[in-house]
Amino acid sequence: MPRRYLVLAICCMSLLIISLDVTIMNIALPSIREDLGASVSGLQWTVDAYTLVLASLLVLAGSTADRVGRRRIFQTGLALFTAASLLCSLAPNLPMLIAFRVLQAVGASMLNPVAMSIITNTFTEPRERARAIGVWGAVTGFGMAIGPVVGGFLVHGLGWRSIFWVNVPVGVAALVLTTLFVPESRAPKPRRLDPVGQLLVLALLATVTYGIIEGPAAGWASPEIVGCFALGAAALTGLLRWEPRRPEPLIDLGLFRSPPFAGATLIAVCAFAGLGGFLFLNALYLQETRGLSALEAGLYTLPMAGSVALFSPLSGRLVAARGTRLPLQLAGAGMALGMLPLTWAGAETPAWQLFAGYLLFGIGFAMVNTPITNTAVSGMPRERAGVAAAIASTSRQVGSALGVAVIGAVLASGSTHAGWWILCGLGVAVFLLGRLSTGEWARSRARTPEKALA
Repeated sequence: MPRRYLVLAICCMSLLIISLDVTIMNIALPSIREDLGASVSGLQWTVDAYTLVLASLLVLAGSTADRVGRRRIFQTGLALFTAASLLCSLAPNLPMLIAFRVLQAVGASMLNPVAMSIITNTFTEPRERARAIGVWGAVTGFGMAIGPVVGGFLVHGLGWRSIFWVNVPVGVAALVLTTLFVPESRAPKPRRLDPVGQLLVLALLATVTYGIIEGPAAGWASPEIVGCFALGAAALTGLLRWEPRRPEPLIDLGLFRSPPFAGATLIAVCAFAGLGGFLFLNALYLQETRGLSALEAGLYTLPMAGSVALFSPLSGRLVAARGTRLPLQLAGAGMALGMLPLTWAGAETPAWQLFAGYLLFGIGFAMVNTPITNTAVSGMPRERAGVAAAIASTSRQVGSALGVAVIGAVLASGSTHAGWWILCGLGVAVFLLGRLSTGEWARSRARTPEKALA
């Protein structure tokens, strides 16, 4: 096996446990609620504490890896993520579980963008790189889709704490293999740190997410929630004013003047909001509305997991052969049509109707990962691969966090069917954005990497 494919396999090992961890929690939520006495908002925080911190630190981790060494940061992230997973399995109460999930996210933030940066710098030929990104997309998408299935088996047989055990041996193995086979690399001219920008990003994501999650319980007009959204608006304003003045900003806002790049970012937010919201709502629907066990609920999602595994590699080949437009159109259509059978689902809905929806949704989601990643990475020179991958990854995690927050808030308000319609609308948004950002108008206004970084 050529060394570069071994490097790809090692990176995919780490990405598998991260993507599993994003979604494996969902199937365990009812068990955690029963064992630790958690409320709906408490369950949301066990998911969003992870995705929120992960989203906040991805860009910093990517630029730091470009500066101090990608392998070094990758190893640090593996060690921290593995140790935090063990601590999560030992958490005595909900606050401690949330705290250990935050620690997990700190480690995970050093893995996702850095792994993509390593892959991008290992596979330099465009078509070969597109295929490698396709493999990455397949592993990431499959890990996120298979999470509920794996979680169902573990929760049913060993309890909810076991969902964290699976990370430990894989994390240790990846750490050893990284030390032996992954070469060190860094950017010739690393970017400067931007601590003010980092704090503004964290403040923006934290306040908005907190306001959405706690809004139903505290009241949308309460001073606490209004204050959260006001702080979020202030943080966004500060970010838009601060970043353009930096010679090397945390987030280069000029990149978003390129319609394909901006479109890929918005598509990632919508697609992963759809996935995060779907997994959260579906886990509670299957176990609390239909009365299924964790194992049965996990098995119900097999059509989605199987379709993601089968169609993700096809997405990579389509991008390499035809560009990003076709897979993005298929993604939006599949996700929207997949949610339609669930908009009228109830306790007695036939299983085949659910399976049809899960299958279509899985096909749609399988198509979205590779084109958005390829667009982001192709929009920057290879020496900035860490930052490019981090922006793409950040948009995914922001979407996941917002999806769980919004769908959880709708669920807390007692409107399950509205949640399914929101998810359907996100699929439509992916379809329309995919068409708009890949058309002749968008291509004519796309900026070259050099101009985008000017």
